[in-house]
Amino acid sequence: MPEEAELQEFSQGGLTIKPKDFKFVRYHLEGPVARMTLNRPKYNLLNERMLNELAYGIESLHEKDEVKLIILDSACEVFSGGIDLGEYTSQRVFQMLDAFHHVFTAIMDVSKPVLTIINGPAIGGGSELAAFGDLVIATPKARFGQPEITIGVFPPLASSIFPHVVGPKLALELVLTGEAITAERAKDLGLVNRLVPEDQLDKTVDLLVKQITAQSGAVLTMAKKAILGGMGMTLRDGLKNSMNIFLNELYRLEDSQEGVRALVEKRKPQWKNR
Repeated sequence: MPEEAELQEFSQGGLTIKPKDFKFVRYHLEGPVARMTLNRPKYNLLNERMLNELAYGIESLHEKDEVKLIILDSACEVFSGGIDLGEYTSQRVFQMLDAFHHVFTAIMDVSKPVLTIINGPAIGGGSELAAFGDLVIATPKARFGQPEITIGVFPPLASSIFPHVVGPKLALELVLTGEAITAERAKDLGLVNRLVPEDQLDKTVDLLVKQITAQSGAVLTMAKKAILGGMGMTLRDGLKNSMNIFLNELYRLEDSQEGVRALVEKRKPQWKNR
């Protein structure tokens, strides 16, 4: 596809790889949506190359104003079985953790909301990856687990992410027991936004995609920045941060002015995504 040729190249093991040459991640652009699909049958075990493909694919979308939403899903029955233990050796652990951290910083820093779709087990690193989506849709086939404690390690990213999402006590339970939880409990804990029957998954995703992509891409970026930027701050500092973005960044956008004019003129706004 032409869009693929526009993406930046990246280095893997000393070789320069273009996104069209990705082995384990399918990349597809369709209008305002970019879809990144994990595709390493049969369990989507995460190796260094797969993680780098995912990270660089996400980063390449940062400056694409026409893209308003990134979807992360799986081509396999399993969302991801976690890190490939064949690469998780004492000689490789630093490279693997660096590649894994790269994915999470890419998701956090990218100027687009990330929608994660879970229609099967998400275990270990797969569970961390699922939980880090800005929005998560799951079916009852999904389950989430951090079994690392049972093999003598702990999940470093879940240990940082889960306290923000479910609180410290539940984070401790999930990490210290290593037990998997159902999609239903994940929804109750706040790890999942929407839990839908499998036969309603596509319809639910399509509706949410339409709702999000109907908005200004530039304003979506500002909203994500305000919400994530306020995490870890006191309420007072979070309010200051949000108001600063609103007054000094958001209000300078063409789309924010267009939205007000459209409301006054009782018409649908025509977004320019800037």
